[in-house]
Amino acid sequence: MPALRTALLQSSGQLGSVAENLKELDDAAGRAAAAGAGLLVAPELFLTGYAIGDDIPRLAETADGPSAAAIAEIAVRHGVAVAFGYPERDGGGHLPLERSRERGTVFNSVQLIGPDGTRLANYRKTHLFGCFERDHFTPGEQAVVQAELGGLRIGLMICYDVEFPENVRAHALAGTDLLLVPTAQMHPFQFVADSVVPVRAFENQMYVAYVNRVGKEGEFEFVGLSTLAGPDGVARARAGRDRQLVFADADPEFLAASRENNPYLRDRRPGLYASLA
Repeated sequence: MPALRTALLQSSGQLGSVAENLKELDDAAGRAAAAGAGLLVAPELFLTGYAIGDDIPRLAETADGPSAAAIAEIAVRHGVAVAFGYPERDGGGHLPLERSRERGTVFNSVQLIGPDGTRLANYRKTHLFGCFERDHFTPGEQAVVQAELGGLRIGLMICYDVEFPENVRAHALAGTDLLLVPTAQMHPFQFVADSVVPVRAFENQMYVAYVNRVGKEGEFEFVGLSTLAGPDGVARARAGRDRQLVFADADPEFLAASRENNPYLRDRRPGLYASLA
């Protein structure tokens, strides 16, 4: 089974401009396809920007809204699956600010669209970070969301979620091969990209694509350092601190061999961990 070449789009796009961010995603998809990638992953809330504050209700869309349709067209045009972060309104369509506030519920979400334009999966962030996110978003309630792509089982997560070992282990037990983690990782927490993500990949025997924003945005300073870590704990790709499109392969044959040689999941003793439930 061939490896799935994965493109990591490290960028913060343009704050508050969905149209410009769709253009950047289109350009990145074209470059990804030219490099032989079958999957493009964009950061957390890439569609709108992260530090949009009170504009979140106005810019939020339903999972099947106009931006999802536009990204489906991008995916089909370039023959590349696309995972993108966005603020998701729970039903109701694209409403004016005053009416969308009345509707209330907005999630910090990531959606995966296949190369044929099919909406494969949608995940709502379950662990909200800090007062900003807790003030503007509702936490999701489904920990494990998966889809099949290129012979791999793809899992979805967002930023802070990956810092909870139970969360990633749930994906491992559900058979996730490649975990996509759109991210808005801030200074001074760059050790997560440097150290935590490769360890999560190793201890759970999976690939982890951690795709960050970069630069200053409002009160936040994003650190970049996007990476795709393998089940051996080694980074297959590592971005720096500027806008980049980096590539790495998720190889199912290497993954199978690694799981055979590192039998953490087989050697677990769940009866000893009952207190974690």
